[in-house]
Amino acid sequence: MGAWLDANLVGVINGFAIGFLLFIVAVGLSLVFGMMDVLNLAHGAIFLVGAYVGAALIGGDATWGSFLGALGVAAVLGLLGGGLLSAMTEPLRKRSHLDQALLTLGVTLVVAEILVMVYGDDPLPVGAPPGLDDSVPVLGAAYPTYRLVLIGIGLVLAIAVYFTVERTSLGALVRATVADREMVAALGVDNRLIRVGVFAVGSMLAAVAGVLGGPIYGARPGLDSTVLILALVVVVIGGLGSVRGALLGALVIGQIDSLGRTLFPDGASFILFGALALVLVLRPQGLFGGKVGVRS
Repeated sequence: MGAWLDANLVGVINGFAIGFLLFIVAVGLSLVFGMMDVLNLAHGAIFLVGAYVGAALIGGDATWGSFLGALGVAAVLGLLGGGLLSAMTEPLRKRSHLDQALLTLGVTLVVAEILVMVYGDDPLPVGAPPGLDDSVPVLGAAYPTYRLVLIGIGLVLAIAVYFTVERTSLGALVRATVADREMVAALGVDNRLIRVGVFAVGSMLAAVAGVLGGPIYGARPGLDSTVLILALVVVVIGGLGSVRGALLGALVIGQIDSLGRTLFPDGASFILFGALALVLVLRPQGLFGGKVGVRS
């Protein structure tokens, strides 16, 4: 085991870096679908917008000012995009998930085409800020500093999101809105604001993740589909509406994706979707199966 870990240490750490990045994307998707009962297939497009914001403002020669500025711009665009998507899907709240999927998929196609028209088909680089663009020794192996910092950022966000959802009055209000919209409305709370808020915060996290993932993936057409598929797998494995499930699912998929590409390059996709199928067969509600929002 020790020899195997030594040989694959970089792949294992890569799995954690990818996993925490996927968590930042997937937790918003999980909360919107699991709590608000909206299937948002435009989530990957919001990540892609964040990636292109990073490419436009940071480029290949990053500074701390441009990097932090890109995070701020992406956060604002994510909030606005989430609010717009909430308004667009509100008339479909009582209809089937297929209607929601078709609408948000259409948004994805439009956004992706606009980005191609503006930036072209070529992949664009996004650099890491100074001090994070080198490598550090980890158990004798050189590893990119930025990816280690990304693991730390993901861990902090995981704790913050979990604490907010599970341990604050705001989180209790969100959960109450999911359980009984009419009762919350009777108490004088506009549950539409709760819906918009959850949508906006989830989209903000996706856009910020696009900037954070820029130094790893860059910005390129098709990245939205790749990230969306991985995020959906994470949500299904972890369980709808569960922050713990999103974190565990993301870390599992991160390891499968990283080590699968290293050890079984021709079968990585089969392993990924095989894990998904196994969870669906053994535990259809996911590892931490959250309750899907109730339509009303």
